[in-house]
Amino acid sequence: MSARAEIIDTGEEYFYKAQLIINRPASEIFQFLAQPKNHSLMDGSGMVKGSFAGPTKLFLGAKFGMKMKQGLPYAISNQVIEFKEDNAIAWQHLLHNVWRYELKKIDEDTTEVTESWDARSARGLWFIKKRKPQNWVPKAMGKSLVMLKEIMEK
Repeated sequence: MSARAEIIDTGEEYFYKAQLIINRPASEIFQFLAQPKNHSLMDGSGMVKGSFAGPTKLFLGAKFGMKMKQGLPYAISNQVIEFKEDNAIAWQHLLHNVWRYELKKIDEDTTEVTESWDARSARGLWFIKKRKPQNWVPKAMGKSLVMLKEIMEK
């Protein structure tokens, strides 16, 4: 039976979370997440197609570009706004949607990973609302975490 991420009800509109236990040390998971080239490997939305600019490993303030596709191909620039080694990493793009990964060490080889997407303070909220994120963002995050688990536990 394959793993399933838990979708967490935040009680807030345009703020979604998913969570999953991964049987790897937090440091290994963090190192994977901190490399933009890996994001397309674990993207549950199917939108991330690869990185095209930026450092090989992220750091606070780092800017990195991603190739995307939702209908038509496009590119997006992101900036890291939170970076706590082996604990949390977050970035946002021009509209200020925030993607965050939080890692909670359970033991030396087990980590609870929480992914969140926060658009509560985003610019262009009218555009976000039009895309009905509540219908697909939590599911995509859950799929991303399952894909991350499969990669990390190989």
